[in-house]
Amino acid sequence: MALEQAAQGMVQAVVIHNGRLLLVDQPDGSELPSGIPEPAESAEATAARLVYELTGYLVDGSSTLEPQAAQEDPGSAVLCQLLTEDPSDGARLTPEQIHWVPVAAAVDATPPGAVRDYLEGHTPV
Repeated sequence: MALEQAAQGMVQAVVIHNGRLLLVDQPDGSELPSGIPEPAESAEATAARLVYELTGYLVDGSSTLEPQAAQEDPGSAVLCQLLTEDPSDGARLTPEQIHWVPVAAAVDATPPGAVRDYLEGHTPV
């Protein structure tokens, strides 16, 4: 992921573990952990930092989900590998604000784009 791509806008972290997607409470409801990159921060590093700061979970921002050419995503979505099953202390959100939702249930609530395309391809039938 090039730095200029991360600088374009919001970075979303897509963390799936045991068939469940990590969501966090936001004013508009539960959403993917997301935020703005720091200067010179890649999308992968941004996703890992955001997940840790918000939830206390340590993740590895392993790959960027590329939108299809016809889609106009203003930001980036990064697939993250969960490295610890128990969150560290000091998370910005409380445990009640952190949710692990079955991927199948999250697909319909996800706006069209790279994240939804990925989730649809990883939903058990």
